[in-house]
Amino acid sequence: MSERIPDPAREHPTGPARPRTVLLRGGEVHSPADPFATAMVVEGDRIAWVGEEGAADSFAEGVDEVVQLDGALVTPAFTDAHVHTTATGLALTGLDLSGAGTLSDALARVRGYAAARRADRILLGHGWDASGWPEGRPPSRAELDEATGGRPLYLTRVDVHSAVVTTALLDLVPGVRELAGFRADAPLTGDAHHAVRQAAYATLTPAQRTEAQAAALARAASLGIGSIHECAGPEISGADDFTALLALAREGNGPRVVGYWAEFVASAKDAERIRELGAVGAAGDLFADGSLGSHTAHLHAPYADSPGHTGTAHLDAEAVAAHVAACTEAGLQAGFHAIGDAALTGVVDGVRAAAERVGLDRVRAARHRVEHAEMLTERTIAGFADLALTASVQPAFDAAWGGAEGMYAARLGVDRARTLNPYAALLKAGVPLALGSDSPVTPLDPWGTVRAAVFHRTRAHGISARAAFTAHTRGGWRAVGRDDAGVLVPGAPADYAVWRTGELLVQAPDERVERWSTDPRSGTPGLPDLTPGTDLPVCLRTVVGGRTVFGPPNE
Repeated sequence: MSERIPDPAREHPTGPARPRTVLLRGGEVHSPADPFATAMVVEGDRIAWVGEEGAADSFAEGVDEVVQLDGALVTPAFTDAHVHTTATGLALTGLDLSGAGTLSDALARVRGYAAARRADRILLGHGWDASGWPEGRPPSRAELDEATGGRPLYLTRVDVHSAVVTTALLDLVPGVRELAGFRADAPLTGDAHHAVRQAAYATLTPAQRTEAQAAALARAASLGIGSIHECAGPEISGADDFTALLALAREGNGPRVVGYWAEFVASAKDAERIRELGAVGAAGDLFADGSLGSHTAHLHAPYADSPGHTGTAHLDAEAVAAHVAACTEAGLQAGFHAIGDAALTGVVDGVRAAAERVGLDRVRAARHRVEHAEMLTERTIAGFADLALTASVQPAFDAAWGGAEGMYAARLGVDRARTLNPYAALLKAGVPLALGSDSPVTPLDPWGTVRAAVFHRTRAHGISARAAFTAHTRGGWRAVGRDDAGVLVPGAPADYAVWRTGELLVQAPDERVERWSTDPRSGTPGLPDLTPGTDLPVCLRTVVGGRTVFGPPNE
């Protein structure tokens, strides 16, 4: 609820321009500046003041709007540090098989979608995961040909590292049957997958692309996400898709978009091309390997369910070193997608070799990053810490596929699976964390992501709610070199979200992550109860740079 207070400068456009001011009061403001804060003043695109209710009266007469919080919680807006925006939007607006529980269910959904989209030149879908289906296998090409009536279909696995397609789509991609990763009647991986993906996405019209991107940004805003890191690249989405998304974000109607372009850099000229696209780094999904679900993550020892197979290496340590050295020399952030233990060893060894070439301090200062970083060892964790590598991680992966009965255990065996995603060890070593979703691999769900980091399926890897929340807010800003944002303090960007939630708690500082306290004497800002089974907070408003992008508009 809010009341509008007239502003003469705004009523008369010819009058002197000044920043618009908003007072939020009567709630709980999550701020290290004042653990008991109930009010906040925003001036233009910055936080101007945070404090307690008694002092708020002195601001009430001089602001343009007063927002009565009625007990709601105000926090920094979340940053999702790994998103594929167009693919997320297509999953939201198109064929999404993430809820299909059986092969027959998936085929029925494909059949219904094809019947409803007769005008589409190529059918696009996402999200199948045969690892949990009773049939134990993905749909065959013949089954998909029948379900689509012989039309072109591109259907990615949940991890987006493999896809099943129809014969009609293969016929549109000359030479695909000779590419690495092609198998006669099995999901496509590697070069073959990239070729069919490029052909499928090339059929999107600008209007379809904009619709998908806008849908994804709107969903993010509705969940209290104020910034996303778009992880694009020539093997993921085209340059037109990338630049169109950045242009859409600049209109200011949704979350901020920080763009990464995953292309190898060997020279200053290469780095300049990355910048001309609008990217802040040659990072994101620059593939050192693939994924565990598709058996393409690069491992030191073979997969438990695929004897003799150790995945796929796309970059060795020398290539990593060349990329990092060139990016560091050019003042550009570098980064890699690395999941398997062999891939992570190669990345750490490569970054260390680059530091020997261009200087350790320069490499550290660049804040290079690694996406996913799942199969870490003590040695690679120490390497991350020494080289100041940011770990951009997705706790929902563990929630979806961890545990003794999960996909990780099926691929690796229980003992190796238990070593995955060691967030507590990363924090203990001083490695910066930035949390994300890898949407559409797992959904945009910031509070669910924080919960998954706290209640890790391997108990020793869980982290405190405060640490996880910080990694999902301030951590994303730090990952792009901004230490002044992601926190509600005077001078910080006015990126915040307002939540309806229950009682706020402070997690006790011990190893029992379920233990919470409501004692205000802790002097620590409280957070919602994230115990599994409890309702997560509901977003009421999201504000980016002082501008409402979800919820009641600023008047």
